[in-house]
Amino acid sequence: MQTAILTIHIILAVILIILVLVQQGKGADAGAAFGSGASSTVFGARGSATFMNKVTTVIALCFFVTSLSLAYISSNKSSSSKSLINDTVQEENIDKQEEFNKP
Repeated sequence: MQTAILTIHIILAVILIILVLVQQGKGADAGAAFGSGASSTVFGARGSATFMNKVTTVIALCFFVTSLSLAYISSNKSSSSKSLINDTVQEENIDKQEEFNKP
C-alpha cells in the first residue's frame, strides 16, 4: 500500500513541476504588449489560464493528500520492525556472556 501511494506521489510531483514550468507568468502579458510576441499560446490568449490553473489545483490537492497519507502510514507503522544494528549488538553481548560463563 505504501509503495503504491509513494509511486503515485512521485508521479504527481513530476507532473506538478511540469505544469508550473509550462504556465505563463502573470507579467508575461505586459511584455507581449510591447511586441515580444509571447502572448500566442496553444489554448488561446486567456483560455489556458483557467484550464491550467484548475489542473494545477487538482494535481496539487492530490499531492497534498498523498503526502498526508504517507505521513499517516509511516507514523502508524508497528514497532515490530527490527534494526540490524540492534540485533548485531545483542548477539555480540550474548556471545560475550556465553564465553564468560564457560569454565
